Amino acid sequence: MALETVSANRSHGGTQGVYRHRSRETGTDMTFSVFVPDHADGARLPVLFYLSGLTCTHANVTEKGEFRRAAAEHGLIIVCPDTSPRGEGVPDDADGAYDFGLGAGFYCDATNAPFDRHYRMGSYVAHELPGLIADHFPVDRSRMGITGHSMGGHGALTLALKHPELFRSVSAFAPIVAPLQCPWGHKALAGYLGNDWQQAGRRYDACALIEDGARVPEILVDQGAADNFLEEQLRPQLLVDACAKAGIPLMLRMQPGYDHSYYFISTFMDDHIRWHAERLV
Repeated sequence: MALETVSANRSHGGTQGVYRHRSRETGTDMTFSVFVPDHADGARLPVLFYLSGLTCTHANVTEKGEFRRAAAEHGLIIVCPDTSPRGEGVPDDADGAYDFGLGAGFYCDATNAPFDRHYRMGSYVAHELPGLIADHFPVDRSRMGITGHSMGGHGALTLALKHPELFRSVSAFAPIVAPLQCPWGHKALAGYLGNDWQQAGRRYDACALIEDGARVPEILVDQGAADNFLEEQLRPQLLVDACAKAGIPLMLRMQPGYDHSYYFISTFMDDHIRWHAERLV
């Protein structure tokens, strides 16, 4: 599959690149970033996928996540995809709202027209993108982890729960843990999945997946205690309860004074990279 290099820069003893390709899943051009630390010839490195939140592209975490120093130290490739398909003919929210449509793909495969044609971010992240990365970068596909923020934390949790054979480690920053039980999720899942969204949406809800038998070895979550979305949209206690009932070890760290921004994410990014690196040896 053809891959276009948009930019490449030296950083922290590695190369930070931005790339574009034509996606078979979304039917659009997709842009993503990859940081590759310097490594020995012939080496195959573990890889961590980072999924961004509402309104974001690959650029938000690439420019503000402050992950390269730790990634270089631990020899970890970092891949940061976009949050939705984009381009001419890709449908958006009719009112231009930020929480549905462009920038808000929710890492699901839409089944409701007109979104079903392009909004296939679940299959894109789980299958197409890892294959593309393996074809063009020195990754070891047996050592893949996934993390993300907010909507991207939802994506990381649900994709890891559905594909434990692909992702050996999972963490999240301020994730939407139960979209079936919050306004963001109601809007997104109803729009992407149609009339049967409450039942079909169980495949895109971390707490429902756990209730239905999905398992991962353990989960790390950091959550800002001053996050203004905490009570209505994020509801981490639901994940605590689901994991406790299922016997999944969950480390939930409530961080006093931190909000939902990249100031919060960048503060604890080193911890997450180290945590994944220890599990992807």
